[in-house]
Amino acid sequence: MKYKSVFDIIGPVMIGPSSSHTAGPVRIGQVARNIFGKEPDEIGVHFYGSFAKTYRGHATDVAVIGGVLGFSTDDARVKNSISIAEKKGIKIKFFEEEAIVDHPNTVRIDLKAGRETMEIVGVSIGGGAIQITELDGFALKLSGENPALLIFHKDAYGAVADVTKILTEHRINIGHMEVSRLEKGCTALMVIETDQVVNNKIQEEISIGKNIKKLILLNT
Repeated sequence: MKYKSVFDIIGPVMIGPSSSHTAGPVRIGQVARNIFGKEPDEIGVHFYGSFAKTYRGHATDVAVIGGVLGFSTDDARVKNSISIAEKKGIKIKFFEEEAIVDHPNTVRIDLKAGRETMEIVGVSIGGGAIQITELDGFALKLSGENPALLIFHKDAYGAVADVTKILTEHRINIGHMEVSRLEKGCTALMVIETDQVVNNKIQEEISIGKNIKKLILLNT
């Protein structure tokens, strides 16, 4: 394994006890909150593998909720996140799942606000690092470490090229990109991690594309 910085070795500044069972879940919750774009009315947290067996002792439950509330890994409020959420009227449910998953530290978060819902799956891969592996049924690999565009679009010829052309014209470098679809010709999800922040003007230019349905900007 190659390390990008000393923080990859010693782990992040955090409310403990564990970088993989606490700091990572906080970050997964943060990414879920940022993609959802608002505070939810209801949170469902499904723990798999190791998480399902140890989440209470390792504070994984408060970590996920703290992240969804927008708290950072070193925010002292993480320890009291469940009671803070309940005081806000947010309904919380935890589930211990028995299904076998690819990674032992896997969590699925269901968010609901009014009629809007979102389902996201993330894994904590150690040292506070995470990977988002699924969003509303679409497979993806999102680290949450770089600015990213999540673009729901019609699965049509030229849709991907139209977006990459705009980024090229504005000299935005693509670090990672992938496209996922549930069914040919229906909605697809394009995920683009970039080296630069994509400003509002570029977002608007992409959003008006004929095949674009929804654009979410995820800044780190």
